Amino acid sequence: MPIHFSEDELAGRRARACAGMQARGLDGLLVFKQESLYWLTGFDTFGYVYFQCLYLAADGRMTLLTRAPDLRQARFTSVVEDVRVWVDREGVQPVDDLKPILEEHGARGGRIGVEWHAYGLTAREGFRLKEGLDGWCATEDASDLVSRLRLVKSPAELDYVRMAAQLADRSYDAAVALAAPGTYEGDILAEMQGVVFRGGGDDPANETIIGSGPGALMCRYFTGRRHLDADDQLTLEFAGVYRHYHAALMRTIRIGRPPREQVAMHDAALESLAAAKHALIPGRPIGDVFDAHARALDEHGFRKARMNACGYALGATYAPNWMDFPEGSMFFHGNPTVAEPDMVFFIHIILFDSDRGLAMTSGQTVVVTDTGCEPLTRAPLELVVK
Repeated sequence: MPIHFSEDELAGRRARACAGMQARGLDGLLVFKQESLYWLTGFDTFGYVYFQCLYLAADGRMTLLTRAPDLRQARFTSVVEDVRVWVDREGVQPVDDLKPILEEHGARGGRIGVEWHAYGLTAREGFRLKEGLDGWCATEDASDLVSRLRLVKSPAELDYVRMAAQLADRSYDAAVALAAPGTYEGDILAEMQGVVFRGGGDDPANETIIGSGPGALMCRYFTGRRHLDADDQLTLEFAGVYRHYHAALMRTIRIGRPPREQVAMHDAALESLAAAKHALIPGRPIGDVFDAHARALDEHGFRKARMNACGYALGATYAPNWMDFPEGSMFFHGNPTVAEPDMVFFIHIILFDSDRGLAMTSGQTVVVTDTGCEPLTRAPLELVVK
């Protein structure tokens, strides 16, 4: 079976989740995040776009409720043995199938944690779930329980992250080789993603960000490709992905001679990146990373051009977003989350000067060590001019 972790590792993760439930006085957890399902059991699917729920009891027993297409998927990719199916029909409310499962686990009248903050649990299904469980059992938001455990990576997870980082570096090399006047953005994208696929990697959890000309000042994907001009700029934000683990990179490549203002932006970005890495220290709040990055840019007069966050944790994530637990792990001012060894972060420095129409970005994926952080992506940081 394509389960990418040992049974002992998966069992240890579930044991830590159960200990977390017990510490909060919970009898069980309704798991809706696909990232949690993968981390706890190995279950790998995109079927979470429909109602899909794993009930993990505080004693370690578990039952998965899903649709028929994911019955075999769960048995093929996970260690879950008890898989139930809700049947597609007009007006179906899967909570009606979930309550008998909870009854079997003795959850009536108990206190159940719920991953309310999950892409797979739409507001409509969430309201139906809340209505169906009100008066039947008590519920509590436990959206962060598994997500926080996932921030610290095991040695096996770090092996996958390092493989993803190698794929990211090779993908960047491919982009640099192709970038030139007249090159079509679609060809750059095709080669970058082809490198990842040929290396055994996966689709990223969100689209690769590519923009040139005025589009280089975007840090979101948008549809529509163009050819590079002789005087141009190309911004790329992308990830190598292996076993769903992401290692991201960000760069702005210059086509033609850069103006001195853009060179100054690049120099400031590198200084800011170095300051951010220096501030990522175990035992310190990760808000310090943002503050260090901001001070460096502000001292160079780029307050208006910078962002209000400069990175986030990475891990095994699913569409629509490769940011891992962004509400708890993003580098923004005052974030109290404490850095720990074996956490993996993407530090990105973004400068967009809308007045001059200039972009400059840089970024690396790093792992927190016992004393600081180590870059996992090794792509050169110097400004590439083609």
